[in-house]
Amino acid sequence: MIDLTISIRDHPDAPEHVFRLVSKDGHPAAGTTLPEPVAAIAAVERFGEDIFFPKPGPPKLCTQQYGGPQVAVVTGTYRGRAVQSTFSRTDGCEIARWKAMGPLLGGTAT
Repeated sequence: MIDLTISIRDHPDAPEHVFRLVSKDGHPAAGTTLPEPVAAIAAVERFGEDIFFPKPGPPKLCTQQYGGPQVAVVTGTYRGRAVQSTFSRTDGCEIARWKAMGPLLGGTAT
C-alpha cells in the first residue's frame, strides 16, 4: 500500500500545493488527489525503494547545474515504511531524482 502526501512549492514565496496519492494493490484508491495517479504509482513502484530509502555508498559526483527553485516534500508510507523525503533541483543528482519521480511531483518521468 502507498499513502503519500506531496507538498510542492514553485519557489520559496509561492503558495504550497498539496496532493495525496493512495494506492491499494497497485491502483489508485479513495483519497487520491494527484492529477495523474496511475503514472505516479508506476514511478513510485519503479524508483521509490531507491529514492525513498537510499543505501549508503560512496559519495556521488553531481553536475553543478541549477534546475530551478522548486521544492517538494513527500511524507507518508510506502509498503509499510515511513517516508520523509525532500526533492529539489539544486544539482544534477537532485534533478535526476526529480525527473524519475516526475509524475508524483506533478510532471512526467524522463
